[in-house]
Parts: sequence; structure tokens; C-alpha cells
Amino acid sequence: FPRAVAYFSSKHNSPFIPQPHTTAIYGMEHLSIEEAKSRLRRVREVIPQWPMFAKPIGVTSDTSQCGRPGQVCTIAWSELTLATNPQHEAALDLLYELFYGQDYHRDRPWKPHNSVAYDNPETNCLSLLDTIMYASQNPSLLGMERRVAAISLWSTAGKMGDWKCLERVRFW
Repeated sequence: FPRAVAYFSSKHNSPFIPQPHTTAIYGMEHLSIEEAKSRLRRVREVIPQWPMFAKPIGVTSDTSQCGRPGQVCTIAWSELTLATNPQHEAALDLLYELFYGQDYHRDRPWKPHNSVAYDNPETNCLSLLDTIMYASQNPSLLGMERRVAAISLWSTAGKMGDWKCLERVRFW
């Protein structure tokens, strides 16, 4: 995944994604940074190992606009679409409970994806064809299961170049 991120950033002169990732939860605004970091450090107590991801099930290139149903930011992106399963749903429930308590609500099912490129929707150069072509030339992107190495907490304030990893917990 790191090579794909570098490729798309270079090809389209688009922002470089700081770390290839699959987002589990958006928006920890109800917690202070220190409380969020403290809760993240407890993740392995409730989820010793994140379940393995099966091979990607699709390739997507799209845009979103903050404020539209289900959209939390305005961005263009290309991704490898991943499948959820009962083990992922159970792990995500435990993660939500850790960060939100017993009264959490989340949309189901989880729609995991691994982002390979981000761009500004107004000047977007990303395309589904480019993403499919890259994946076809790099078959390991679509042909392998993936282990989750770590879970991390990010500050996404400002432009992508300003994003910071606040805390990381490794699974292996």
C-alpha cells in the first residue's frame, strides 16, 4: 500500500496520505486528546488482535461533501474496498464501546476501505480507470489478505500535511 500511495500522489500531484490506513472511527471530538490517547492505549486489553482482512472486494474512486448524509468531510479519494465480517463487526463494537461507552450508536454494517489517494474535489485528477489500471499492474494489492499491524489516533486538523499521529498501539 505505501507504494500505491506514493504513486498516486506523484502522478496526480495530490496530497500525500501520511499513512496507508483503514479508518475504524471518525471524530473523537467528545474526548480530550489525552483521554483519547489513554483509551487507545487500552485497545489491546479488549481487542488482542484485529481480525484479518480478506482480499479487497472492489476498487472505488469517488467524492464526498461534508454535510451530506454519511459524509464527514469534503474530499475526493481512490480506495480498495474491503469486506466486513462478523469478527470485524464485533471488534468495531468493542472499539466503539471503549471510545463512546455503553450508549454508542454506529452505522452498520461497517464499510472498511483502504485509501490509496486523496485529492481536492474541486481540482480532482483521480479516476477510477487510473486506480483499476494501477491495481491490475500490481496484483498483490487485490490478491492478498491483510493483517492489521497497528491502530492509531490521528489529529486531522488543517490540511493533510498538518495531520499528526498522536498515539499508536501495535498488534504485533
